[in-house]
Amino acid sequence: MSFYREVSSLKQILCLSNEPWSTSPGRTQQLLSRLRDTQILYFAPPAGRRDRSFRQKGQKVRPNVTVYTLPPTLFPVSEQYSRLFLRNQRKLGRFIADKAACHRFQSPLLWTTSPEQVHLLDHLEYDGLVYDCDRDWEELPPLWEGALANNADIVFAASPLLADRLSPCSSNIAQLPNGVNYPMFSGEGGSIQSDPLPQVHGPVLGWAGVIHRELDLSPILYAARERPGWTFLLLGRQEDNPLLPRLRRQPNVALAGPCPLNEVPDWLFRCDVLLELLREDRPDSDVISGRLYEYLSTGKPIVSMLWPEQVEIFPDVVYGAHDEREFLTLCQHALEEAPGFVSQRRQSYGAAAAWSLRAAAVSRILDTAGLL
Repeated sequence: MSFYREVSSLKQILCLSNEPWSTSPGRTQQLLSRLRDTQILYFAPPAGRRDRSFRQKGQKVRPNVTVYTLPPTLFPVSEQYSRLFLRNQRKLGRFIADKAACHRFQSPLLWTTSPEQVHLLDHLEYDGLVYDCDRDWEELPPLWEGALANNADIVFAASPLLADRLSPCSSNIAQLPNGVNYPMFSGEGGSIQSDPLPQVHGPVLGWAGVIHRELDLSPILYAARERPGWTFLLLGRQEDNPLLPRLRRQPNVALAGPCPLNEVPDWLFRCDVLLELLREDRPDSDVISGRLYEYLSTGKPIVSMLWPEQVEIFPDVVYGAHDEREFLTLCQHALEEAPGFVSQRRQSYGAAAAWSLRAAAVSRILDTAGLL
């Protein structure tokens, strides 16, 4: 069999991602990189209006995955500027179609991740459409998402509420929660490689993730003031959060900044308790974060903040607090938890959420639907 015939026998996937290809992969990258017998063109959004990386050649990040950056649009992506809006969509559609033609893509599966991509459907040729919804796109017109879900052969939803919201638009919805690189975060293949906090001898309570502006840091500020003997670790990229200046003045708060993904497990294993906080811009979200699955995979005690009406997540293995005082009390209980009390049960939840299993579920569903 010729090389071309071998390549052409692979299922071809055009992925319109809402996140860049990264060394700290997100949901889309985690799923698609695990799909076997596929050839994938991954189109990432530009970093900004001055991003000119779309002029570069495609980057082959896997033997079967090539990444391109989409050209930035010069005008607001809004239908109120109808002529300019349509020109932008044609421009993006031509760019994607040209790259697909260069790679000899013919009637591929189109994988979409954002409602605004519905406007590209008329400019692309594809033989099957997937919409993977992992968040509430309340800032975009509901009609966009409704039209995308209605056109999709399969809709994946990251939570029950997302599935319920999309159910009037599609009868082919499969719930697909977030996942975790379980071998990395469970410590399989070795224990902690190094001690990131060699000078700290008391309890360490840690958070790992982007410190968004909307992240409610008040429980950590309250607990840090009440328990000066505890160290509170914040690991990750920092945005302009209004409480960060106050936390920087706390001697028992360590703002470690971002680090490579392969070093994150070392930081988590150094912690005695792991913390999950709320984002004030997502009060109604029931999407379980990938971070929580990472925490569960370590087996460490977890204290999570909850909204007043929120149903507890993993109530048998996660301490759920509704206010700052309860947060502090439950942190104390978590520190006093007997070693190994429910650690294996936590890790079993993490193992069940492994990205390899999530991707296998995607493959089965797409295969059953005749799309893969």
